[in-house]
Amino acid sequence: MNEKNSAAEKQARGKGARYIYEELKREILTLELEPGAPLDETTISHRFAMSRSPVREALVRLSGDGLVEMLSNRSTLVAPIDLVGFPRYVEALDYLQRINTRLAARNRTEADLAAMEAEAQAFDAACRENDYLAMSATNRDFHMSVAAAGKNPYLARSYERLLDEGRRMLHMHFDYIHSSSSDRLLSSDHYDIIEAIRARNAGEADKLAHEHTRQFHSRFMEFLHARYDNDFDFDVIAMAQQS
Repeated sequence: MNEKNSAAEKQARGKGARYIYEELKREILTLELEPGAPLDETTISHRFAMSRSPVREALVRLSGDGLVEMLSNRSTLVAPIDLVGFPRYVEALDYLQRINTRLAARNRTEADLAAMEAEAQAFDAACRENDYLAMSATNRDFHMSVAAAGKNPYLARSYERLLDEGRRMLHMHFDYIHSSSSDRLLSSDHYDIIEAIRARNAGEADKLAHEHTRQFHSRFMEFLHARYDNDFDFDVIAMAQQS
């Protein structure tokens, strides 16, 4: 009887940790929880009416995702967005995006192409709903479907970590594009990449992947400058401009 109770408690705690994880992740990715915001275990446990154990499990998982920082003094913060390191981030993203897309052009199957098309359509649907969280998720899923077609799990895992790390920046990127009268969220970029992969044209796939990354870089820098023009925090924008 005690063993059954223990198993039931463990299952309930696991579900609780998963729920807390999903809620906090959503709030971090949508910037409801701002970068650097403290995450107090006691406060969170009261909020969700759960013990501190599932809260701790959720925070450890978020730390593994790179979304929170667990400090040596046992305090936990929402991970900052490293604007100083943004150029190095884009450099790494560009390399991994290009190599995974090149490999996809060489190794793809018909099933891979179908998966890419489904993910591209899911991204378009999220854009029409103006759902930034779904947009960043489906954008990630599209690019990971490309990486899966490349058949190199080591490169795909590194790429996945960068895509996840950049989702908060992508959220700001989407917001800037949506508010701009001269730019559009919906484009043919994903479908152009698919067609190059379909044609097994590794050079064209590489070129399109590179252009896709540079477009993200340019738009994000435009966002930072636009925020600066609207009295954005000087120290933050100055760090970005050091690049």
